[in-house]
Amino acid sequence: MQSLYIKQATSGITFADEEDPEPEWAEYKIKETNMFTVDKYQQIGFFPEQKAFALRYQTAGMLETVLRAGVLGEDDTGEESPRNLKIPSRKPSIVCENCIYSLDGNGRVRAFHIMDPNGVLDTLIVFHENQGSIVPLTHSSTDDPENPSNDRINALLGRWEGHSVTKRSGVYGATLDEADTVVLLEMDNNGQLVQDNISTKTGTSTTTTIHWTGVANSNLLQFDGGYEITLLPGGMYMGYPSDISKCIEQLDPFNLEFCWMESPGKRQRLVRTFDSAGLAVSSTYFLETKV
Repeated sequence: MQSLYIKQATSGITFADEEDPEPEWAEYKIKETNMFTVDKYQQIGFFPEQKAFALRYQTAGMLETVLRAGVLGEDDTGEESPRNLKIPSRKPSIVCENCIYSLDGNGRVRAFHIMDPNGVLDTLIVFHENQGSIVPLTHSSTDDPENPSNDRINALLGRWEGHSVTKRSGVYGATLDEADTVVLLEMDNNGQLVQDNISTKTGTSTTTTIHWTGVANSNLLQFDGGYEITLLPGGMYMGYPSDISKCIEQLDPFNLEFCWMESPGKRQRLVRTFDSAGLAVSSTYFLETKV
């Protein structure tokens, strides 16, 4: 069995006459080409070339450990309920972390979907992390203070073309697929949305089209069929089912998505797909350009 070691984040607070602390590394056991576990409590879909990963936490304890490290770092005094940290549900049904690295710098963004025991969104958490000097999020200063949701949705409208890489877990054959992708998103004056997701498998003429309709309500996009997208500052959005329990009842798979538009006209997306039993079955990385 092989191991993958990932350097852990440290505190940005330093004290005079204090030596720099030694970096801490987490060990990830590699059981196959694209799935890792940490003490059997995490599952990762890893994209080494794209420097991206999608990870599922399987216990609330592991989630708390990660959030404490991300928020408090070395300043964690070990108190049971630190004032600077709000722990989500103690019994989340699903916790998914998507991590995307910057295309232009040395930073990364980690986004957490946390669904409550009933399968409804509990919390969205985003960490923007950098090595060295702090790099501001590209879009954080461009939002119109009068109506920031307009800028956020307008940045997504239009035609996006790109390429996707999908890795499936060992339960589903540990396969890898690539495809050319097109996303068309339009909105009329009444806030009605129409989106087409077109995917053509690499090396074939097999094309799949998924048609969505929905409505824009401020920073929330709601699509027919119960899928929602929350628009965030910094050129980011997170997508999720409005009620995972309904997906399970109807034996439907579902997706958790994170998108980072680091610069205007270029974005990266990670989509984590779960089967009708709530098991993570694949991770898909997209790199797309607005045309």
